[in-house]
Amino acid sequence: MPVAIALFEGERLVAAAPAYLKNGSEGEFVFDWSWADLAHKMGLRYYPKLVVAVPFTPATGDRLLVAPGLDRARTAATFVRVAQELARENLISGAHVLFPREEEARGWENAGMMRRAGVQFHWHNRGYKTWDDYLSTFTSKRRNQLKRESSQPAKEGVTIETVPQRAIDAGLADTMHALYATTVDKFRWGRRYLNARFFRLVAERFTDRLAWVVAKKDGRVVAGAFNVKKGDRLYGRYWGGHVDLPFLHFNVCYYHGIREAIDGGLTTFEPGAGGEHKKARGFEPTTTHSAHWLRDPKLSSIVGEFLSRERAAVEAFVRGDGADPDDI
Repeated sequence: MPVAIALFEGERLVAAAPAYLKNGSEGEFVFDWSWADLAHKMGLRYYPKLVVAVPFTPATGDRLLVAPGLDRARTAATFVRVAQELARENLISGAHVLFPREEEARGWENAGMMRRAGVQFHWHNRGYKTWDDYLSTFTSKRRNQLKRESSQPAKEGVTIETVPQRAIDAGLADTMHALYATTVDKFRWGRRYLNARFFRLVAERFTDRLAWVVAKKDGRVVAGAFNVKKGDRLYGRYWGGHVDLPFLHFNVCYYHGIREAIDGGLTTFEPGAGGEHKKARGFEPTTTHSAHWLRDPKLSSIVGEFLSRERAAVEAFVRGDGADPDDI
């Protein structure tokens, strides 16, 4: 259920945090199912919980919206107090802020929440002017691997392109939804969070941000990715394919986006959550953040100890001297 925590000065809205009351943890990408399981074993109700996030979107951004001139740290502290009061009055287990910027995450932490660290793999433009500039940063063995993978679609008669915004319409939206559905339907844990109407509304109202990618063979769309461009960053999201061809996923979801970022002078390409295989293709481990407050003191203490170990593991992994934090 959507809610909003808002702060007013008189009748003037000066800060807001769009949020949701949730009875599950689907679509969040900051996984807390083990916390819910622990709460159940302790005889506690973990749901409903209050979540400040952009639904189904593991991309970092502002979560607390503050009017110019307002002190963000003090505002965060106010919001935490309000969230705690709401939780106690309405038997909500806790509050969670997902994928804020690091500065904001530390503000939530200073206001009394527990900070969590995660890992995504992002590509950063190190001043590359061409695709060959980028390839030159790899060892000879790895460079030959990337050349082989990136040239494979052409050998299969497949072309890959970013659809011009003027060509994005309801028909393409239906095509992209069908591709999205092919992926989520393949897996037992897959969920069709997004329906065809969502894709049509995005195509209608959000066209100026869309950088949808399609792969075609014999004139027919066989694969695609739901990419979004904002400022100097490219964001990769839902992928799908109707055919199984070697390295098609890597090209649609990674190599094409890198080429586009280089050609467009973009600084960063965030291809989505998960996937250590991205590291071998030039994506660097990058720390993501979230903030959490749990109403039950004992549960909070146990989770807090875990988060301390997890943050240390994430920091070591990002530095390059630690194992995958998912293994702790």
